[in-house]
Amino acid sequence: MRGLANIFWLGTKELRCLGHDFVLLGLIVYTFSFAVYSQAQGISQELRHASVAIADEDRSPLSRAIAHALLPPYFKPPQQIAASEIDRLMDLARYTFVIDIPPNFQKDVVAGRRPAIQVDVDATAMMQAGIGAGYIEQIAGAEIARFSGRADAAQESPVDLVVRVAFNPNLASPWFTSIMAIINNVTMLAIILAGAAVIREREHGTMDHLLVMPLSPFEIAMAKVWANGLVIAIAVALSLLIVVRGLLGVPISGSIPLFMAGVVLYLFFATAIGIFLGTVARSMPQLGLLFMLVALPMNMLSGGNTPLDSMPSWLRVVMQTSPSTHFVSFAEAILYRGAGLDVVWPQFLVVAVVGGLFLGLSLVRFRKVASAAIA
Repeated sequence: MRGLANIFWLGTKELRCLGHDFVLLGLIVYTFSFAVYSQAQGISQELRHASVAIADEDRSPLSRAIAHALLPPYFKPPQQIAASEIDRLMDLARYTFVIDIPPNFQKDVVAGRRPAIQVDVDATAMMQAGIGAGYIEQIAGAEIARFSGRADAAQESPVDLVVRVAFNPNLASPWFTSIMAIINNVTMLAIILAGAAVIREREHGTMDHLLVMPLSPFEIAMAKVWANGLVIAIAVALSLLIVVRGLLGVPISGSIPLFMAGVVLYLFFATAIGIFLGTVARSMPQLGLLFMLVALPMNMLSGGNTPLDSMPSWLRVVMQTSPSTHFVSFAEAILYRGAGLDVVWPQFLVVAVVGGLFLGLSLVRFRKVASAAIA
């Protein structure tokens, strides 16, 4: 009981120290508010209001039909330009897409020939370029088929393909990017806060004061774990309720308390990494460099940014040992698909086991560093 009391009071000391560190407080507020909102609103994975121009050298009903079929919200109203201006306007990045319809285009279509339409794409807008080029191809193909009288034949296909999009019917990217921003920020803040707490003690000279007191290194480390974990857990809950569900209007299908239980479980692993890096680094700049080497690859390869199936097989096996991968998995299952504990308990178990092992290793490392400081 005395050990638990020591952990509790040391944790309150950590909270008071954090309360006086306005830089870290500002980072926490920014990370779970404006950063989440701006990432959800600023990063779009679908085509929206793309600028397009048409160099219509045919000026036929078919070419005008193709131009009129480029409708909002996918495209802005097409602008008519001369063919001689294509290179200059593309160099100026005035348009993302420029469609060049050649002379005698309609006449060649009627004659059964296969004329070509040139689509110039500004691929520096990579996301819009890939999606928009496919949309333009489909729109032009549909208008040509309708003009040549083959639209009805295409509708008489013996196969009726019906696509149903589950969990995100409108394919709205904020539904995905906002949750992923919170998940990635949990790892980032847990490592930074826990590591900064260790380095702060060393830089201020208070670590020596703690070590000469009747306190064990385990109590000192666990106080940092629960104090910093509590701050992040509260920030995650507020961000999920106020920013994601309130400001962004993202529906949460599953149980928020179950998700928060998973967050708390994962924080034991993430804060353990922070304590471990804090014992290795000698200053905050060194901690920042170590953070980039450890946390950034862990976030990028956890399945939140790219699917695990698109990775090499050996890398998938390696990432299955990382709790961050299972954290992303059960977070998506709970918040998007409404999964319960009966579905996500294997991921919870892996996070608990691996996180517990790494927490133990971090405590051993912290004890060695503390013993060396005493000696």
